[in-house]
Amino acid sequence: MEFTRLSSPSLKDLFVQQLQGMILSGALPVGAQLPPERVLAEQMHVSRTVVNSGLAELSDQGFLEVHPRQGTFVADYRRRGNLSTLIAIMQYKGGVLGREEIRSILEVRRALEHLAAERAIRYASDEALDRLGKALAQIAAASSAEQAAECAFDFQHELALVGGNSIVPLIYHSFKPPVIALWVRFCHLYGIPSLVRNTQILYTFIRNRDQDGASQWIDAYLEQAISGSQQIYECR
Repeated sequence: MEFTRLSSPSLKDLFVQQLQGMILSGALPVGAQLPPERVLAEQMHVSRTVVNSGLAELSDQGFLEVHPRQGTFVADYRRRGNLSTLIAIMQYKGGVLGREEIRSILEVRRALEHLAAERAIRYASDEALDRLGKALAQIAAASSAEQAAECAFDFQHELALVGGNSIVPLIYHSFKPPVIALWVRFCHLYGIPSLVRNTQILYTFIRNRDQDGASQWIDAYLEQAISGSQQIYECR
């Protein structure tokens, strides 16, 4: 058996994580001006090189705006954010999500799943849909909630791939850690058979090239998770 090498975060990573947390928690509100790099370095006991490179990374992630001769300000990341911003939000607090974040993820997932299912029904070959069926069988064969969640993600990712859109699978993958966590919670609350049933019904509509049926089912079972009888906001 091989063990993965352990590594500790660098000072720059810790700097970035601390400022991300302060911004996402509201401790540093949008528009707030950060102290000069020299002051930040002194207060946080790191070098100016760490501060400079950390601020550059936060700017690339959409959290900060640097204005020459004026200073560095907290940006409205919801307006100017990018995929890196999304990943940082997903990893905030170790991936432990609150009610609003869960609702938002499920709503985005609904939109993506509509697109993925529509494209699969229109463009996927029968052979590609056979691969999707094999991914479904892996969920049914799972022996734990964690394994079922991984298999469910594989099914959804394969669904995005067989439709032929090159961007949707990348978006799905950026959501992987929190989505896996939500499926694990779902399985603990309602059982793996419920996850299998929901996925099986969707697959049947897709296999039959039934766009209306797939669309209605996506709305139905995700609405149950958002505000119906299969909510996953809190563990029982």
